[in-house]
Amino acid sequence: MNSFSYQKIFKHIVLLIMLSIITGCATTQNTENYVKDDTLEPANRVFFDVNETLDKALIKPIAETYVEFTPNYIRSSVTNFFDNLAYLNVILNDLLQGKLEQGFSDIMRFVTNTTIGVGGLFDPATTIGFPEHEEDFGQTLAVWGVDEGSYLYIPFFGPNTVRDSTDFVPSTLLNPFYYISSTMLFPISAINAVNKRANLLEASNIRDEAAVDPYSFTREAYLQQRDYLIHDGNPPISGYDDIFDIDDSQDDDGGMLKID
Repeated sequence: MNSFSYQKIFKHIVLLIMLSIITGCATTQNTENYVKDDTLEPANRVFFDVNETLDKALIKPIAETYVEFTPNYIRSSVTNFFDNLAYLNVILNDLLQGKLEQGFSDIMRFVTNTTIGVGGLFDPATTIGFPEHEEDFGQTLAVWGVDEGSYLYIPFFGPNTVRDSTDFVPSTLLNPFYYISSTMLFPISAINAVNKRANLLEASNIRDEAAVDPYSFTREAYLQQRDYLIHDGNPPISGYDDIFDIDDSQDDDGGMLKID
């Protein structure tokens, strides 16, 4: 067995261990009490500050230079390529959630963009009626009733939750580039990271200008977006039922409803 095979076996073992640990943490929560929490906030804020420092010193300037010198159509093609590359994970989670019709549509989207779209550089699938969807293993676990656990800010990866972080395993194993040599993987991953950061420049600038506490702003934006995705764009409206506790009995002064 050559060294490359040993490396692959080691990668699989590490991923399986991570899946076991993370899933165990997620399922220890009471799934009947869906409560968003940030019990790990002290550590999360440390990792957030580390990421912000690294971003401002290195990653953001690189992304700004990339935007300045790279035409928009090229950046769009790079985004399309990496989105298509990750789409096998979307298809898997379509099926795990029982969305068979959407799963078929996403299979056709992947095949169309991989072939007619020249490896995913272009997106003819949307034009011919196969829209893009966002599904991952964190959403699948939510559909299955697993509580999200604590908010989790992961160094170099950003906002997450205990439940959502499980997506790291299937998304990695289903990415074709995981199975190529590290010599090619590093520059490809670097391009993907810079391109992703470039796509978030406007949003991060708005956050920095508007937010008193960027950490809290990032956390709430992430959790709201996750609710939106988990409920397929129709999150339940909650938090208003207890604003007014209306007593149907009349008071002694005027027969008006009593509001406590």
